[in-house]
Amino acid sequence: MLARTLIHGLLGQLRSGRIDIVEGGTRSSFGPRDAELTPVVTVKNPAFWRALVRRGSRGLGESYACGAWECDDLVALVRIAAREVRPLDRLRAPLAPLRNALAARTRLNTRARARDQIAAHYDLGNELFALFLDETMTYSCAVFDTLETPLREAQEAKLDMVCRKLELEPADHLVEIGSGWGSLALHAAGEYGCRVTTTTLSREQHAVATQRVREAHLDDRVEVVLEDYRDLRGRYSKLASIEMIEAVGWQHFDTFFECCSRLLEPDGLMLLQAITIEDRAYEIEKSAPASRAR
Repeated sequence: MLARTLIHGLLGQLRSGRIDIVEGGTRSSFGPRDAELTPVVTVKNPAFWRALVRRGSRGLGESYACGAWECDDLVALVRIAAREVRPLDRLRAPLAPLRNALAARTRLNTRARARDQIAAHYDLGNELFALFLDETMTYSCAVFDTLETPLREAQEAKLDMVCRKLELEPADHLVEIGSGWGSLALHAAGEYGCRVTTTTLSREQHAVATQRVREAHLDDRVEVVLEDYRDLRGRYSKLASIEMIEAVGWQHFDTFFECCSRLLEPDGLMLLQAITIEDRAYEIEKSAPASRAR
């Protein structure tokens, strides 16, 4: 009851759309009557309200997957949520410093915890990821030349852009932090002829990447290691990390970049690709529970 009352209070502030909530034969409406976006949410299990209060957007997604609620227009619902981020952040902002202080004490990115987080996400099964990734199994943003560009071509364009920005040559030895399923390592070694050492903590990813290297006959140029990036040794002329830093945690950025500096030759090149967020929301989101591991 308390969770429902709290969410209803927040929904009463809606300005970017109108949401009708149907629960137990009762219909409640929130937002302007003349709104363009008007999704209808049907609550099937009252546990939905607790999940939303306790886990935010993650609870919203998990409760949907469990069948606790449904919606006649999910796209419209997400669009409303995106438009309401700014006013919601104003409500969360006063508590952000306290949550950040607590987070700094409780989210130690130990090696054991990093392995557990990676296993919880990436070791769910390669078949699962193959359902929505392209044939290269690249799990990061792509570069689309046109709206009609197929996903595989867009991912290959991104991989090639990375290699060109790193100015890869056959004499280079590239170290990659965060192998994924080996797409960058295969592209760099196959198309640019360099040596590659790539690391992951996911046993599933390691197995697939190793197999793909073997099938591409690149064993002499690509080494796939199952190791924490903090334990890497040696010096490399080039370094790449593609959308892995999100799993490091902002509390440990210093450690990450110190490792990168230690691994790079004095005149080496590094390319970092990261998911970013507006500065306005950064302090608030730093205190949100981590939902993904990279």
